[in-house]
Amino acid sequence: MTDAKLSERRLEVKGAAVRYFVGGDGPPLLLVHGLGGSAANWGELVPLLASSRRLIVPDLPGHGGSEPLPAVAGLGAFADRVAAVAEREDALPAPVVGHSLGGVVVLHLALRFPDAVTALVLAAAAGLSTGTRFGRSLVTASMVMRPGRLAARHTDRVVRSQFLRQALLGAYYVADPVGLTESGVRGFLAGHLLHTDIGSAWRALRTDDPRERLHALRAPSLLLWGSEDAQLPLDDAFEYARRLRAPLRVIPDCGHLLIGERPDACADAILSFI
Repeated sequence: MTDAKLSERRLEVKGAAVRYFVGGDGPPLLLVHGLGGSAANWGELVPLLASSRRLIVPDLPGHGGSEPLPAVAGLGAFADRVAAVAEREDALPAPVVGHSLGGVVVLHLALRFPDAVTALVLAAAAGLSTGTRFGRSLVTASMVMRPGRLAARHTDRVVRSQFLRQALLGAYYVADPVGLTESGVRGFLAGHLLHTDIGSAWRALRTDDPRERLHALRAPSLLLWGSEDAQLPLDDAFEYARRLRAPLRVIPDCGHLLIGERPDACADAILSFI
C-alpha cells in the first residue's frame, strides 16, 4: 500500500491489534477486503478514489498485519473492529465498500451501527450461496494448504509468468489473469505471507445468513458484480438486489476480483453512487 501513499497505523481493540491504512483527501470512505485478502487488494482502486475521498482501509482480524481474534462467534466481531478503526479516525458516518467476505462484514456494520453508514456498496458480496459446493470445498482446502502463501513467496515469478498467473488466478478468481497489472497481482498476493487466521472468518461466513436481516438495512445500497464471476454466481447479485431493492451494476468480462480487474469501472460506480 506504500505506492498508494497511504500511511500505516495500528489500533488495539480488546487485546488484538488491527492494522489499517489511511490517506487521501475529502470525505471519508471505508474499504473492506475479502476472505484471504488484505488492505493491499484495493491497491488498484486507491489512486482512483484518494483524490476525492479520505480512505480508511483495514486488514480484517487474522488477515494481513492484523492479529487474530481470541474467539470468533460470528462476523459481527469483524464489523466491530472496522467500526473501532473508523471511530479512531473520526470517519463516521461514512459510506463503506465491501468485497466478497468484506461485503457481509459491512452489512453487519450497517445493521449494528445504522447511524454510522451513509451508503453501502457490495462488490461480489458473499453470504448467500457462498458459492457452489465445489467452490466451498476449494476454499476449505485452500484454508489448509495455503497455496497463496507459496505463491506469495515467488511473487516476482508469478508476475512474469502467464502460465503461473493462469494457474493461480484463472477461472475461479479472475476472467483474464494475464490482463491484470503487475501491481494488481502483487496486491492480491501481498497479504498471504502475513495471515495468521483466515479459517475463523471462513467458518463464521459459512454459518452466517444475512437474508433474514436485510429488510432492516437503512443505508442505500449498490451491488457491483463481475459478469464472469465463477466464485459467487450472478444469481446471488440478483437476490441481494431484490431483497435490498438496490441497483445492480454488472461489469462485463470480469471475474470475482473485480476491484483489481476493472478498477476504473468500480471507481466510477462507487463515486457516482456515494
